[in-house]
Amino acid sequence: MTAGTQLEKTRARYGLLAVVVSNLAIVVVAVVGVWRLDGDKSVIVGILTAAFTAMSSMTTAYLGIKAISNTAKSLAQGAAAASASPLSVPPAAVPPVSVPPAQRSN
Repeated sequence: MTAGTQLEKTRARYGLLAVVVSNLAIVVVAVVGVWRLDGDKSVIVGILTAAFTAMSSMTTAYLGIKAISNTAKSLAQGAAAASASPLSVPPAAVPPVSVPPAQRSN
């Protein structure tokens, strides 16, 4: 395992851990808030909606950033591999330019 691969795994682990811990903290705060309100349903709905929105936004942001990071990394590796070993591709055949009949010289 290379050092770069190990670093990526460590970043992924701790990034996911940060998201999970943050989501758990949001759940704890929401549960305590609902418990302390003693049944005021309109405020409870607001707290639960805000908690769900915060959790889904944080999780979606993490997964989106991770997906973009992985895509950029694979594109960079592909470009590096392509520049290191150029393929011998024949040039595309260019059709001859046709000259309109009025401009032909005989």
